[in-house]
Amino acid sequence: MNAGTNRADWRALWASGDLARFMFICLGIMLHATNETMVATVMPAMVGELSGVELVGWSLAIYEVGAIVAGAAAGRLITYVPLRSNMAVAALLYAAGAAVCAMAHTMPLFLAGRLVEGLGGGALVALAFVSVERLFPRNIWPQLFGVMSAIWGVAAFSGPLVGALITQLVSWRWAFGVFFFLGGGMALACFAVLRGPAATRRQAISDALPPFPFVALAALAASVVMIALAGVRIEMLRSTILLVAGLAGLALFFVLDARKPLSRLFPRRPFDRRTPVGNGMIMVATFSVATCSFAVYGPLLLTSLHGISLLTAGYIIAAESIAWSILSILVANAPPRHERLIIVGGAAMIAAGIAGFAHAVPAGSIALILLCALLQGGGFGIAWPFVTRVIVAAADPGDSTIASSAVPTMQRIGYAVGAASCGIIANAAGFSEGLSGQTAQNVATWLFLAYVPLALVGVLAAVRLTAGASRPAVA
Repeated sequence: MNAGTNRADWRALWASGDLARFMFICLGIMLHATNETMVATVMPAMVGELSGVELVGWSLAIYEVGAIVAGAAAGRLITYVPLRSNMAVAALLYAAGAAVCAMAHTMPLFLAGRLVEGLGGGALVALAFVSVERLFPRNIWPQLFGVMSAIWGVAAFSGPLVGALITQLVSWRWAFGVFFFLGGGMALACFAVLRGPAATRRQAISDALPPFPFVALAALAASVVMIALAGVRIEMLRSTILLVAGLAGLALFFVLDARKPLSRLFPRRPFDRRTPVGNGMIMVATFSVATCSFAVYGPLLLTSLHGISLLTAGYIIAAESIAWSILSILVANAPPRHERLIIVGGAAMIAAGIAGFAHAVPAGSIALILLCALLQGGGFGIAWPFVTRVIVAAADPGDSTIASSAVPTMQRIGYAVGAASCGIIANAAGFSEGLSGQTAQNVATWLFLAYVPLALVGVLAAVRLTAGASRPAVA
């Protein structure tokens, strides 16, 4: 491979063995993304066997909490433990979590497995990006990161189909059993594939290494758990106290993050409505929270209310991710003069999808449900690349790197909080009494309608973001 070129020479990578090594690293991304989205189509069969419909929202929330914490920790652990050892332990954690899920006989035990899975999966993703930086030449990083993004997209939209197929053909338990074997196999293969000093020696410890944000991440994890607990058993005083405490813990997380300049996860003043960065982060946060309902409860409601097969539900959820990927590619080279129209248009599509679900899911119109899924996914695909670009361009020069990584981090936090809050709404609307046609009908209406105001906040943030994108941040 010519070191002076800015393009990846795939033949040279294959001949050297680096391409096989790169694809092995990407396996961690595939395992995480597929498992993250698979659980929705597995949920109807699982709830039928384990009960615990009031804990459905926890399945995504607890997984995302584990992924956020492990993702933040993996980059620091590489300083103390060799890359290969980190990768092997992360894969073993992932496999262990999948095994617990596959063998669980109660919903709480299943959720414990999901937490362990999230820890392993989040670490695998973070280590995949670290591996590229440590094992491959700098000049081909952009191409490798592009391939990793494509693999993430394919894995994310294939997850629901994989879950539905395995559940229909064998059992929901084998949907997790497959990932146990894949994770265990990856852990063993680490010692054969990851060789050389860069993978087997720990990085030199720098005196300037920023401190790990233990307290901030603990506050974040505790806040999500308290919000989720507020919905497990709906009682006015208990649920209110837990919800307020959870929201306070979330606010504390951002306060603590802002006070650690060397280890911040977010730019300064991440929710300041006077700045493009603030409006961008508000948009990312609100839409991430507001769009969790269909991903978490969609298949359960469709199969319970309308007798739709798991495979059909999987196709509908996959269609959302496919629309995201295709429209993201189609608008990638749009000129800057269309930026405002693209961002605001994408935000309006997402809001329309959320509002449409409130009618389509209770009514049972498959065509309309599919249209809403395409609107929601397509809106993200259109808007997200440009939102990220505006946020990074508008951030202070010293915050540009933090700003670029803050968008997916905010998205994960939004998914965790959204899944937890979905549980409150679903249980308050009837799932706390068990799964039945009547309760599912009531839940199907309120679960989407409740997030329409939040979606409108996201649209307003998009308008402000594009109106202020060309102005400097307010000091």
